Amino acid sequence: MTVGFEQAAIKIEKVQEFAKLQAAVEQAFLPEKVERFLKQLDRKGIRVREFDAVLAARALEEAADGSAASSGLSAWQLYQALPLSDQAQMREFYLSKLETVGIELRHKFKKLYQYY
Repeated sequence: MTVGFEQAAIKIEKVQEFAKLQAAVEQAFLPEKVERFLKQLDRKGIRVREFDAVLAARALEEAADGSAASSGLSAWQLYQALPLSDQAQMREFYLSKLETVGIELRHKFKKLYQYY
């Protein structure tokens, strides 16, 4: 009998802040917005996997046309309000979303997707 990997379910502590930040990430990776988001990261010299740099540069807000911070807080402020376990889950969510980008865009922005 083989047992596959199953991710442990960790409860989100600050559900509201997490949901707002999650919505901002989802907005940035919508098919009609993702190319603009990647161009923005390219202009700013930020690699796509550098989540802290993406937040600090306010790239999620710009990708969502300002609708990301409906609470008046920036994505960075929302992230900082999360406890460490929620931050880790948000980084994991962001990294999973960036892997959903189509192969043609990933090739076009291959410099952003490089590990080094």
